[in-house]
Amino acid sequence: MLDFAIFAVTFLLALVGAVLYLYPASRQAAGIPGITPTEEKDGNLPDIMNSGSLHEFLVGLHERHGPVVSFWFGRRLVVSLGTVDVLKQHINPNKTLDPFETMLKSLLKYQSGNESGSENLMRKKLYENGVTNSLQSNFALLLKLSEELLDKWLSYPETQHVPLSQHMLGFAMKSVTQIVMGSTFEDDQEVIRFQKNHGTVWSEIGKGFLDGSLDKSATRKKQYQDALMQLESVLKKIIKERKERNFSQHIFIDSLVQGNLNDQQVLEDSMIFSLAGCIITAKLCTWAICFLTTSEEVQKKLHKEVDQVFGKGPVTPEKIEHLRFDPDRFDDESAMKTFSSLGFSGTKECPELRFAYTVTTVLLSVLVKRLHLLSVEGQVIETKYELVTSSREEAWITVTKRH
Repeated sequence: MLDFAIFAVTFLLALVGAVLYLYPASRQAAGIPGITPTEEKDGNLPDIMNSGSLHEFLVGLHERHGPVVSFWFGRRLVVSLGTVDVLKQHINPNKTLDPFETMLKSLLKYQSGNESGSENLMRKKLYENGVTNSLQSNFALLLKLSEELLDKWLSYPETQHVPLSQHMLGFAMKSVTQIVMGSTFEDDQEVIRFQKNHGTVWSEIGKGFLDGSLDKSATRKKQYQDALMQLESVLKKIIKERKERNFSQHIFIDSLVQGNLNDQQVLEDSMIFSLAGCIITAKLCTWAICFLTTSEEVQKKLHKEVDQVFGKGPVTPEKIEHLRFDPDRFDDESAMKTFSSLGFSGTKECPELRFAYTVTTVLLSVLVKRLHLLSVEGQVIETKYELVTSSREEAWITVTKRH
């Protein structure tokens, strides 16, 4: 049941990453309907800007041209698969390029990632091992951060409205920075500085680049460049420290440092994982909890499963393995088809999503054991589509203690 609570929002979050297949600019989309570049350099970015968001652009493109369409993201030809059935036909568990990562690197003007197939496969394995090893090594930390949030919510009166998006972003920032970059971020002030720079960079990646507004504002462009430079400076310092000294805590960057990557590759991969990992983790936690607040029956079943698996004992990695998602337990044929065919519970999804999935699983296990999660009456949550789907305004919830 826990998996379903998370899976129910995973497809919403990962839509762009799941349906985009990126090709070199020299390839032709022979026989694939779509649109030609509006501009040679920017491709169809002006069309994306005029549509309001990448999501809305894709919706309109598929409505006009069908389930398989092509367009130009800058100088890169992209094929978008707009239905689950078509996506299922094209899922390749052996693919070495993550479209979401490729898109972010393109927007950041990073160059690594254009290596041969064997080099990309090696980096994919480094990523997978990095996620697995860093989560295993830091499970106690993740549990501690989850319990700290639980204690905070337990201290609130039952009528208090909790700003869910704000709290999930703070939780994600603390979790990702420490698990990816290490003990430097045990200091809350370091987390706050990182969050400020992360917010500046991500807002421009998600909107400023796509709608062209960044290049029209010298002030915003300088703020973006300064924030990116500060993030890179922090990463360079951490990478240097991890190369020169031995640490008892294994973090994600260690796996990259220990691999056969040059310094620029380690920097770029660390940056992409940190940027995407924070925002995907925050939004996945937010949407999963929002989903639970809207369905008392689902939350009841989830609590029952959590209680059966953990009892009065602590949340442990071994017991978490006993929470299994089984599509056959759900009657909704379309949902069953979606979740089972996309295979997000395995290793097919992007590393940032697998990381976020584990973090969200731990957090929900801790929260649902002790709390009822409730929506605020009359609240309507509208979605905002950028690179990752978020709520247009703050999502508010209330919590009550379980007796």
